[in-house]
Amino acid sequence: MILGDLLSSIPVEEVRGTVKLEVKGVTVDSRAVELGFVFVAIAGQITDGHRYIGDAIKRGAIAVVSEKDSGQGGLVWVRTPDARRAAGLLAASFLGQPSEQLSLVGVTGTNGKTTTAFLLEAVFQSLAPPSAMMGTVVHRVGSTSKPARHTTPESPELQSFLRNSVEKGCRFGVLEVSSHGLSLGRLEGTEFECAVFTNLSRDHLDFHRDMEDYFAAKRILFERHLRSTGTAVVGLDNSYGRRLAESLDHRATLTYGYGVDADLQVESVEADFDGLRFRFNDRGVVRAIESRLVGRHNVLNLLAAYGAACALGLDPIDVLKALAQIEGVPGRYEKVEAGQDFHVVVDYAHTDDALRNILETTRALPHSKVLTVFGCGGDRDRSKRPLMGAVAARLSDLVVLTSDNPRSEDPGSIIREIELGTKGRQCQADVRVEPDRCKAIALALSLSEPGDVVLVAGKGHEPYQVTGERVIRFDDREVVREILTRRMQTLSSQ
Repeated sequence: MILGDLLSSIPVEEVRGTVKLEVKGVTVDSRAVELGFVFVAIAGQITDGHRYIGDAIKRGAIAVVSEKDSGQGGLVWVRTPDARRAAGLLAASFLGQPSEQLSLVGVTGTNGKTTTAFLLEAVFQSLAPPSAMMGTVVHRVGSTSKPARHTTPESPELQSFLRNSVEKGCRFGVLEVSSHGLSLGRLEGTEFECAVFTNLSRDHLDFHRDMEDYFAAKRILFERHLRSTGTAVVGLDNSYGRRLAESLDHRATLTYGYGVDADLQVESVEADFDGLRFRFNDRGVVRAIESRLVGRHNVLNLLAAYGAACALGLDPIDVLKALAQIEGVPGRYEKVEAGQDFHVVVDYAHTDDALRNILETTRALPHSKVLTVFGCGGDRDRSKRPLMGAVAARLSDLVVLTSDNPRSEDPGSIIREIELGTKGRQCQADVRVEPDRCKAIALALSLSEPGDVVLVAGKGHEPYQVTGERVIRFDDREVVREILTRRMQTLSSQ
């Protein structure tokens, strides 16, 4: 593609140099530059892309796009008012607008994004393979996948993923859409046939100014990236979902929830540790879902996936059959079994609202006692720490406070902030402290008795622990399974 033609896709304020050059690629990472690439210099949160213009030139960049002068004589320089937006639009244009060739679903919200995205991708893969998914846990096209580094990566990487999906024959795809990705313009150049809003609760306030700023970021998916002919699927069991649905009167909107005003309205639910069975009213037609997913919170995730799949034209009966075959989602209320006589569940819950949902789900299932192991991440929103402590101490019988990616902070200081929330009158749990996460898990397991439920929360699918500059292998599921296996071996030898 010729540079001049490519630049027609973005607002341009000034051009210095010839635009009659052939472009071989677009990137915001100077390390990814190859001969013939356009380098978009972005002022990021941690570093400024302008610092790496020289490196990009050495690697073969033919042009720089930025908001301020590159300071490099003899190089083609393009000034644009919004470099982040330009990066997405340029990458999408260079790669042939791949999102226009896919039926894409974008899933956003605080809780339930990953589960809903996994459910949708499994439906697509069952009914119209191959399909694509990009999210918190994995980036997958058909049968090829790799672990995710970011939920929503920078726009050139995202557009390359979409282009690859098209070339591999995908018709359907689903993206988890983070508030960071929306705020930072990483979705520019991407449009969706369907957008799902699960819910909104306190999270990421180390990045967003307040909850209104957080909500405004989520709205971008529906206001800027949802096609005019697309469908918004919105959960109503949340005040922010109601606000969003009321503001989308010019869009096709499909709502879901427990309330009588939802288009997909839950009527009855049966739940145990074997899964879910529930009935819902689909705009006058009563339907039933059986699922192997555990917990009432997954009722809404299943409805969100059902609604989005149907909005894309898939047959409702086929969608229900596909949902019934799904085993589970990595690190989302994932059971760990090694022959023990109590339940162990690993979940990603890392906000007070998510932890409350998971614990209320657990208490609604057959159980004796609930034992919860969790911590809070370092260098993240500190205000949620006592809130999580209060939730855990109110809804658990035993709480073991421990480390969860402390990063540059002192684990003991983080735990003390969590402990502040465990002192309330409604907090009846026995609260213990063990900063070593492995020992904390072992402690909870050692105190478990038949019929108990042990919840290990906060990390879910993550296979690592970040302490200072060190990143070590640590997977809650592996640790639990190893401890349980040793325990069962010891019991069998007695």
